[in-house]
Amino acid sequence: MGNIKQRDQSYVAHTYARFPVTLTGGQGALLTGEDGKQYIDMGSGIGVNAFGACDAQWLETVTHQAAALQHTSNLYYTEPCAKLAAMLCQRTGMQEVFFSNSGAEANECAIKVARKYGAEQLGPEHFTVLTLKNSFHGRTLATLAATGQEVFHKDFLPLTPGFVYGESGDLEGIRKILDEVPCCAVLLEMIQGEGGVLVQDKAFVQGLAQLASEHKLLLMVDEVQTGNGRTGKLFSYMHYGIQPDVVTTAKGLGGGLPLGAVLLGGKAAGVLTPGSHGSTFGGNPVCCAGAISILKRLDDTLLAEVTAKGEWIRAQLEGAPGVRSVSGLGLMLGIETERDPGQVLADCQALGVLPLRAKNKLRLLPPLNIPNDLLEQAVTIIKEVCAK
Repeated sequence: MGNIKQRDQSYVAHTYARFPVTLTGGQGALLTGEDGKQYIDMGSGIGVNAFGACDAQWLETVTHQAAALQHTSNLYYTEPCAKLAAMLCQRTGMQEVFFSNSGAEANECAIKVARKYGAEQLGPEHFTVLTLKNSFHGRTLATLAATGQEVFHKDFLPLTPGFVYGESGDLEGIRKILDEVPCCAVLLEMIQGEGGVLVQDKAFVQGLAQLASEHKLLLMVDEVQTGNGRTGKLFSYMHYGIQPDVVTTAKGLGGGLPLGAVLLGGKAAGVLTPGSHGSTFGGNPVCCAGAISILKRLDDTLLAEVTAKGEWIRAQLEGAPGVRSVSGLGLMLGIETERDPGQVLADCQALGVLPLRAKNKLRLLPPLNIPNDLLEQAVTIIKEVCAK
């Protein structure tokens, strides 16, 4: 197998501060290192492997599709693309779907939809999108500008124009911005994942939706990390009693293959027209087949299990020695620790548990179907490490 780490450091661009773990295989919520050591996966590839590694049903589905047709351009029809779009619309009440390769690309598409809508319905000066401080929407130039964190802006100035930032919870401040700046849309996350797993207040979200309606703006929700069952609902906005015009998602949708989606409805339906947007790989039949396998299993029973597991983790960790607070919904949780979260994470890795980090917190995004015994083992180790 050779020295994987050495070759990586020699030939792969140095954009990632990788953990000192080389993974070679896995099954479900267990991952295997090159030395044969097993790890309990509490990150699922940053929320991508919805049903864990090499899920049997997912694997059979994508293998079958790959043997039939692995790719065609969007100049032609394919069944997986059409079927997945129909399933997403039927489950959300949205009207149409654009498929991309990633969450950042999905958000890029949403921004284009917002600008086209603004130009056509509100006037050419209405090109600005309001996002929230502490948000994260991607690393392309436009989604970087949409991201309300200066730390991500460094080295990439000047930012793409057309974005303003409001404060979470400050409806009056946002109202003032919308009264003064000709906007076309509002874009927000229900849980700011990269921002520290911070859950938006329901009254604030509903008030923001009302402000968007009053100003005739598109209400756009970034569900890249929070979607596809992660919070105990199919999409996290469903906890809030709102109906967005645009929903973006990716990560867990493909179950391990790159796939993003932009769901369009309400004021956004029909905005995209032939030639206004496109993607060579978007809607790839293998990726869509994998997503169908995931989506059809995200039923009420599974979503209830996600909720129950999340509540159990909270009950175990809230008030535990070394734990300051627990935030999040379902199986998207942030743990604020007394000890440095980087050291907590390293100690967990050494003991065979692989969590993630979000700012000053340990972040948990385990497979949605993680078995209870493995979940209990992982949480026991996390508690022990936090209490050191």
